[in-house]
Amino acid sequence: MTSQPDTRLRAGVGFSESADPAEAGGAAVRAAVAGLGGQPAALFIVYASVSYDLIALLHAVRGETGQAPLVGCTTSGQFHDGRLITPGIGVSVLALSAGPYRFGVASVTGVRDEPVAAGQRLARAARAAAGPEPSAHAAVLLLTTGLAGHQQELLNGVHKVVGAAVPVVGGGAGDDRLLVRTCVFEGDQVYTDGGATAVWIAAPHPLTVVAEHGWHDVSLPLLVTRSDGLVIEEIAGRPAAEVFREHFHDDVNYERPGLVRPAPGYLSAYAFGLIEPDGSKLIRGAYIDPEGRLRSFTPLPPYAPVQIVACAPDDLLRVTEDVVEQAVAGRDAAVLLAFSCVARLDVLAERGPVEAARIQAAAGDVTTFGFYTYGEFARTTRVAGYHNATLTAIAL
Repeated sequence: MTSQPDTRLRAGVGFSESADPAEAGGAAVRAAVAGLGGQPAALFIVYASVSYDLIALLHAVRGETGQAPLVGCTTSGQFHDGRLITPGIGVSVLALSAGPYRFGVASVTGVRDEPVAAGQRLARAARAAAGPEPSAHAAVLLLTTGLAGHQQELLNGVHKVVGAAVPVVGGGAGDDRLLVRTCVFEGDQVYTDGGATAVWIAAPHPLTVVAEHGWHDVSLPLLVTRSDGLVIEEIAGRPAAEVFREHFHDDVNYERPGLVRPAPGYLSAYAFGLIEPDGSKLIRGAYIDPEGRLRSFTPLPPYAPVQIVACAPDDLLRVTEDVVEQAVAGRDAAVLLAFSCVARLDVLAERGPVEAARIQAAAGDVTTFGFYTYGEFARTTRVAGYHNATLTAIAL
């Protein structure tokens, strides 16, 4: 009697906090593969601290995975199965069987110089790598070098190829809060400063991408009346930094680290909500640089409608259950892929481990796997889909 192929997705997770890259990479992969119950791996996702010799780490990983498709990135912390791995050390590996999906991986450079064209090339290459057979549905997992900038423009390029029917989820690579070098991986290759990698997920059923942030308004709607790239010069015809500061609580030390810091990927407890046509808001981080200028991490163009928003730890934690429940609703999920911003980890402070624990508690028996990013992707039916300080997820 011929056995039928296993059509249910299987997921295995392994991790190591060894400082030795060969030891850490090999141990994490072996543990992840053990969770597949004998099924062959169809995709590996690797999240690692930038403290490792990444070439040596990937060499050890590929020694265990063979030529199976592999993507990944450096992080500012990782989480899986309810556990937080804090920034500075550690590698986490997710192994997935094929189940009902087909995976295609690809990578590009040039995000810094030609982000839209890079997004188009990336989407086409990942889709082609999944094979010529059409699928009823699909999604894109997108990982980028988080310090390259132009993340929304890259996403615009992806959208030009895949359209509104294919959701996009993912995040910008971190570097343990060092803000120096972020990297993405494909196979045994490491890309930095303008690299991006993607997984095309061909599926027999719709795939749901979810995003929630927990931030609340502390101002009336305002217009950005003058900006120059990442510098916001005027809001409602007034100096932008002055308007921003007016909405800080009286007990905030304006000069404390985190509020006045030229730190891409970092957010304090105050930000902008870019008002969308449906009234929802995309969070846009901001900081006051040493020269007193108000800067954002992605451009806010002139006449962009915004509100100043704020949050506390409870606000951020409150959305975790909703994100998980929406992502897994209606399907027998094996894994939840989640992406949370390092800014959320900073705001949570000593309560940082609680987010990972609550994600896992809401997911129940579903494996959870994610990392702390320098910006998150969650694009559903519209072009916009780049976020800061937001929790995004997809369930497979």
